[in-house]
Amino acid sequence: MIEANHHPDFGKDLLAIDRDMLGPEAAAGVTRMLSMLPTHRATPLRELREVAASLGVQSVHIKDESSRLGLGSFKALGGAYAVVRLVLAEVSRLLEREVSPSELLNPTIRALVAQMTVGCATDGNHGRSVAAGANLVGCKASIFVHDNVNQERVEAIARFGARLIHVPGNYDDAVAEAERMCHAEGWIIVSDTSWPGYETTPRLVMQGYTAMVSEVLAQIPQPPTHVFLQAGVGGFAAAVAANLTATFGKARPKFIIVEPDRAACLFESNRVGKPVKIEAHEPTVMAMLECYEPSLLAWGILSRVVDAYMTVTDEEAIAVMKQLARPSSGDAGVVAGESGGAGLAGLIALARDKDAAARLGLDSSSRVLLFNTEGATAPKIYRDLTGLDPEEVGAPSLAYS
Repeated sequence: MIEANHHPDFGKDLLAIDRDMLGPEAAAGVTRMLSMLPTHRATPLRELREVAASLGVQSVHIKDESSRLGLGSFKALGGAYAVVRLVLAEVSRLLEREVSPSELLNPTIRALVAQMTVGCATDGNHGRSVAAGANLVGCKASIFVHDNVNQERVEAIARFGARLIHVPGNYDDAVAEAERMCHAEGWIIVSDTSWPGYETTPRLVMQGYTAMVSEVLAQIPQPPTHVFLQAGVGGFAAAVAANLTATFGKARPKFIIVEPDRAACLFESNRVGKPVKIEAHEPTVMAMLECYEPSLLAWGILSRVVDAYMTVTDEEAIAVMKQLARPSSGDAGVVAGESGGAGLAGLIALARDKDAAARLGLDSSSRVLLFNTEGATAPKIYRDLTGLDPEEVGAPSLAYS
């Protein structure tokens, strides 16, 4: 299903705070901080020529986040970055002076940091990033995992020394329990979704994601005309859309949000005209996108700049995983996890719907940008769904690094 954005705020300018926090200057600051990490390097932008030819568009590029900071997901940019920023802010408050990132190696500073705890709810990847950030700066981490988090992802979080707290129910239940317990214990909550009165930290998480866009614009031959963005609560999609809108203004690309049909909280919010919580039914294979209530912060951005919302099925998501792993000819393989290829699934579905494609101007002159938001962060699931080990998928030759 696909629906145009009919919110009354559609077409309005970004709020000044969103433009400032998520625009190109802020993204440059994120890149400077990330450059201090020994594992930081730009992820590749891969050209999918066969996909473009088969769909009748000029070009398709996919930003491949499967190797980001060794964590296998774009989430590595948000959670870990926010942990560093929040810990620095807390130490600065305690010492009544500004503390720089380089001072985190100072024994006195590290002793203060060691007494702190960060916490968050997760579907898997955000918690792994927060745990990695805590491990980097030397504080403790408590990660709230719900019933549907895959055991491989739980174990990946635990390897960073985090305390795992199991919460019955789904992601939204974990978010509520994380908020309650962090408040009760005096921990620093690092959520990637927002609610009334809690927006500063989610903005920092989203600000971390903008580093991807800076890299894309340095790598891509021409700016995109269409950007397909998969969404859970909407933080990633809002960060990318806000950055590109701040960069290009009225010449921005068209943005299409892609969600699982079993967890389409943004699609439904657009239909109703306001952010709504939807009922949880059967889980989706796109576990990283299985969210039932939008981030209010993300919604405030998306309602202004997104051109259309659409849904894809589990079957379409799995088919794209296989397609990226086993390209038909000139394109080499891309390791995309269950949620990683959802944007491509959306592009394929839109290209087949000629009327909808025409309404959104998707044609032979279109330059499409996609994001592979995760690699095989659950290797057994990846093998079960594609029939391949991640290591069997070849590295593409058409890559811009």
